[in-house]
Amino acid sequence: MKKIMIAGLGLIGGSMAKALRRAGYAVDGWDREEVIFAAQKAGAIQNEAKNFADYDVVFLALPPDLTMKLIDTSSFRDGAIVADICGVKEAIESCVYARERNFRYIGCHPMAGREVSGFENSLATLFDGASVILVENEKTDPAALSEAENYFLQMGCACIKRCGAKYHDKKIAYTSQLAHIVSNAYVKSPTAQGFSGFTGGSFQDMTRIAGVDEAVWARLYMLNRDSIREELSFLISRLREYEAALRAGDEERLSELLREGRLRKEVLDAEKKIL
Repeated sequence: MKKIMIAGLGLIGGSMAKALRRAGYAVDGWDREEVIFAAQKAGAIQNEAKNFADYDVVFLALPPDLTMKLIDTSSFRDGAIVADICGVKEAIESCVYARERNFRYIGCHPMAGREVSGFENSLATLFDGASVILVENEKTDPAALSEAENYFLQMGCACIKRCGAKYHDKKIAYTSQLAHIVSNAYVKSPTAQGFSGFTGGSFQDMTRIAGVDEAVWARLYMLNRDSIREELSFLISRLREYEAALRAGDEERLSELLREGRLRKEVLDAEKKIL
């Protein structure tokens, strides 16, 4: 059996370790001493990884800058699979392909998470039924891509999507990063104070992902700023249409805007059912 390690045992990396162990794999981990201790105690990993070059498969479940630093400064086994789990892909690809590498790179992005972080919140079931995006280009090794796909399927992922890095970043700017910005901005309203007793599911849905870790997310946003700015500008322009209708007291126009959104949501729901 191939030797596998995961660098970064937070929510995602810790969940990957637990899911792979559940599937019967032996996994080692790389992180701070206290995290390694907790992961070993929980049975998520066997040993602390000391040397990346000892492993056939290395998953980098770390923030983008540290991921790129490790890619540039670590030694890897010839032909090893090195897979990052970052929420942006163009920046990582640029780093990887800036010079010749002795490993086979795969960009991965499992579409699963929680509004909490850290190994203590990791779950062996986090990826059950989830999708994972695997990034490919003309330099991608097909065998490495298939092997990475198999690992995620055994972690519980139910849907594999393949695409290029640019396409990934544009889609994620809308489906994830913009959503977090909107939620984060939404809770800044002074009306949010004293909300207890005045909320239902809609408020919970809107605020669930507002508590982002700014140290992590600000950097992700900056690494994908062009795509996010484009989506944010479009959203602002649409919101201004609703504001204009309300300011003018134009109920017909407001109804038209709401109808457009409802019909678009129905189309999205239909697409989801097909997938």
